[in-house]
Amino acid sequence: MNHRTETQTLVIGSGIAGCTAALRLADHGVHVTLVNSGAAPDNGNSSLAQGGIVYRAPDDQPAALIRDILIAGHRHNNLRAVRFLAENGPRAVEEILIDRVHIPFAKGHNPQGEWDMALEGGHSAQRILHCADHTGKTIMEGLIRAVLKHPNITFLPRRTAIDILTTHHHACNMELRYQIPNQCVGAYIFNEELQHVETLLAEFTILATGGVGQIYQHTTNPASAVGSGIAMAQRAGVHIENAEFVQFHPTALYEHKPRRFLITEALRGAGAKLINSKNEPFMARYDARADLAPRDIVARAIMEEMLHSGQEFVYLNAADYVNDDLTERFPTIYRHCLDMGVDITKEPIPVVPAAHYFCGGILTDTRGRTTMERLYAVGECACTGLHGANRLASTSLLEALVWGKSAADDISGRLRRSPRNARKIFNGIPDWVSLGNEKNDDPALIAQDWAAIRRTMWNYVGITRTQPRLRRAVNELRDLSRHLTEFYRRTKVCKALIDLFHGCQTAIAITEAAKRNKKSLGCHYRVG
Repeated sequence: MNHRTETQTLVIGSGIAGCTAALRLADHGVHVTLVNSGAAPDNGNSSLAQGGIVYRAPDDQPAALIRDILIAGHRHNNLRAVRFLAENGPRAVEEILIDRVHIPFAKGHNPQGEWDMALEGGHSAQRILHCADHTGKTIMEGLIRAVLKHPNITFLPRRTAIDILTTHHHACNMELRYQIPNQCVGAYIFNEELQHVETLLAEFTILATGGVGQIYQHTTNPASAVGSGIAMAQRAGVHIENAEFVQFHPTALYEHKPRRFLITEALRGAGAKLINSKNEPFMARYDARADLAPRDIVARAIMEEMLHSGQEFVYLNAADYVNDDLTERFPTIYRHCLDMGVDITKEPIPVVPAAHYFCGGILTDTRGRTTMERLYAVGECACTGLHGANRLASTSLLEALVWGKSAADDISGRLRRSPRNARKIFNGIPDWVSLGNEKNDDPALIAQDWAAIRRTMWNYVGITRTQPRLRRAVNELRDLSRHLTEFYRRTKVCKALIDLFHGCQTAIAITEAAKRNKKSLGCHYRVG
């Protein structure tokens, strides 16, 4: 059976970044193959985003947003990327989300029917567009509808990327191996339904694989967030930047589940206050901005309060401090907490920090280009430099939208300007050859290895880091990696093993970056 497919552009990942890139390319007349590891396109972080997306306040100027992003990012940001977002963001929201896919953002209670703009931590103005507290879900629903009905897009679910294909690493033809620069020509993709590996060849490839949260013991991220794009890119020699900067969201609901339910920062923007076990608001002791301080500061403050009290959580009190109708403004949070036995209109919400957002990733420019020819990266797996050492609230959805659009425009322009016959290159790429045929994917063994990775990352590479902790983490993860590599060589490939291998490689990349960077900054907080 032939497991080879050719396409103009391969997009790996179907969150806001991947769907935006695919839709924009398709609108330009480019054929796109969009692959996703889940059964549905919305199995990533994008649909879980509650708060909103940065737009602009009535009297807002790009300079004000630039200043807020730089302050939150501890001025470790790429100024070019910050300016690019501030200047191009509003137009991207209008062109794609409002005019193209018709997202029903909330309107204010005013005769003009103007947008209801929310305030979030770190922002100096009310500039956040939202759909109550399910903004990501509503945006994804609109994008997915447009993607699935577009004739230029082929959507392939239950496909897990194993490796990106390059002319230097995979070509059988020596002529291709001697060519400079190294070029990406697609990916090996595991078809979970048919249990075989497909060779998906593409003139251009976009990684939109999302975040890394599942390598931590406590996270707001879904099961797909194992850092697969980071692992594949690094193995291919693509530059990874700022990998030490993992942002922990300060307010995840305290519950014993693999994925912690996120309590949006917009709740604190509406007036909710963090309180300790003595019912005391405490954030003013840590920062003048109190509950609206950037996330890294709030997360560390919560950890300090937990340490002093001996409790496993603090509380977020909306009932006594928020004037809005909580059931109308935050219906998702209200219903979820009520199912857990907490009525947020009458009592405080138990919350803890959890791994939330990866500020680092695959280094890209403002067009989404990586350090490898014909390979792009967009969304959370990419490092544009926008976030610096800490992400400002609600900039992630906008970054995914703006860079998804920018990468698509760049690729479509290159295809128009210099079309080429890729058949010679594609013919030089072999199909996947299985290294082993043993069926060793014992769920107990895989679960034990995941537990080791997550425990190591949470205890040693978490909110607070020290050199001894990082040194131990590097040693333990390298030992596990050696074991997994040997296991991988003799075992028949499967999704569970691919995810585990990628998770371990990503954990090592983050830990080694944290060990190298001895300067405490933003969400890379070192005390020794």
